[in-house]
Amino acid sequence: MTTAPAAPPLLELHDIVKRFGGVLALDDVSLSLARGEVLGLVGDNGAGKSTLIKVVAGAHQPDGGTVSFDGAAVRFGSPRAAKDAGIETVYQDLALVDTLDAAGNIFLGRELVRFGAGPLKVLNKRRMQAAARELLGRLALELPSSGTEVGMLSGGQRQSVAISRALYTRPKLVVLDEPTSALAVTEARKVLELPRTLAAQGVAVIIISHTLQDVLDVTDRIVVLRKGRKVADVATAETSLEELVTFIVGSERAKGAGYA
Repeated sequence: MTTAPAAPPLLELHDIVKRFGGVLALDDVSLSLARGEVLGLVGDNGAGKSTLIKVVAGAHQPDGGTVSFDGAAVRFGSPRAAKDAGIETVYQDLALVDTLDAAGNIFLGRELVRFGAGPLKVLNKRRMQAAARELLGRLALELPSSGTEVGMLSGGQRQSVAISRALYTRPKLVVLDEPTSALAVTEARKVLELPRTLAAQGVAVIIISHTLQDVLDVTDRIVVLRKGRKVADVATAETSLEELVTFIVGSERAKGAGYA
């Protein structure tokens, strides 16, 4: 019986180096991510998490190492290039316009037009509302009303709108930066269902979070950075909160580190 070859990783980072002047922010960091996999990226402040994600998202170009995405070597010169390749990042600040509804935010800058050109365009609001409902439906989410301004929504609902906006481009990889930050426990639980929903649809997900229990609850694998280096790459089912704290702070500081 012939065994089918394993599918190549969706994302591969090999020996990534990033410097800011005399500061070495990333020091030979390597990782891979499969299609439909949920990966947790954790570490203390200054560990290099944000820098690594900005390399993936095209906001930073590495000073050394290689990036492969969807089977090809790439060098994203801008966030637009990463988006065009199929990578969407939902940052902690969400970047939503409070006075627009969900559809208005999802289609901001890429509005569907009935007719017209330039500043004299008539928007196809019906199609945008229908598409917004479909995107929210992919995440099994409902809003109080399709016309409700985003500024009136709860934190979890706002997070859902931001993720739906990312899904409009049908990405292959979604990066979630601190998705449960400042959310109440009930809302955080709902938001944490979203990565597994995306993974079931074949979308790979990277979650950055300081809340280690959240990462343990929803990921398949966890990568730990410390002082710009990768110090652990473990299957979630084979690690624990205590072990993650030890990786993050180092064994000499692990006792009483106080991670949630």
